Amino acid sequence: MVLSDVHLGAIGCHAEELMAYLSSIKPKILILNGDIIDIRQFNKHYFPASHLRILSKIISMVSNGTEVIYITGNHDDMLRKFSNTFNGNFSIQDQLILEIDGKKAWFIRGDVFDISIRHAKWLAKLGGYGYDLLLLLNRILNWLFVKLGKERYSLTKKIKHSAKNTVKYIDNFERTAIEIAIAKGYDYVICGHIHQPKKEIFETKNGKCTYLNSGDWVENLSALEYSFKRWKIYNYSYDKLSPFFADEDLKSMELNELINSLDMKLDSKQKPPEKEDKSIDV
Repeated sequence: MVLSDVHLGAIGCHAEELMAYLSSIKPKILILNGDIIDIRQFNKHYFPASHLRILSKIISMVSNGTEVIYITGNHDDMLRKFSNTFNGNFSIQDQLILEIDGKKAWFIRGDVFDISIRHAKWLAKLGGYGYDLLLLLNRILNWLFVKLGKERYSLTKKIKHSAKNTVKYIDNFERTAIEIAIAKGYDYVICGHIHQPKKEIFETKNGKCTYLNSGDWVENLSALEYSFKRWKIYNYSYDKLSPFFADEDLKSMELNELINSLDMKLDSKQKPPEKEDKSIDV
């Protein structure tokens, strides 16, 4: 299962919906493909208990045997100093290559394809503030829609898809990912970053590759699942879960209890063995 762009610590994060989803699955491998924690916009005055519960849930999954691989993104790039750190079932990496049923899958965040993020971080941060303001307005609108019995509406998604530059950027991003993946001989390239869930087979004169994007938990509430030798896009809005909360113990915890619980789980981890650096130049 692949999850990306949760943005814990940001106002747009749908942590409660994500908790319901995580409580409904038991993956053998969970790949966190960047921007799980929004360190870039972290504010000590805004980190709700519902966001802490997500961290506690992920640590519980590690403790219960799920292999969790955290691929760092542009909003949590501070964690890149810990790349190639391994601790039991948990690791932090820049990218990942797996062989899945005889096919080579390349898991990469995707911000390495984005020139504006790599060389103009201040510009990206400035744009992020406007995006957060839009998300706040969107949450207010959706609160009203729910009260009126109407479906949620993504204002940010509508605006982004109506802009020609955005459509062109997404197309360029996907093409870049595909061309590099085909050149390296991968059957799958799995990205995050652009908040656009997608599964599509691309074919060029140099070969064929399946492009996958896990989307996000700010606008689309989506993830990628691999089972029975096929990839599927999970979308919370369409693949709705029955109203439930499996982790009632987490739900009832107060903020201080959650923090203590996280500390205890982190302290119980073993010292990571040294691993060979398997990073690949892009």
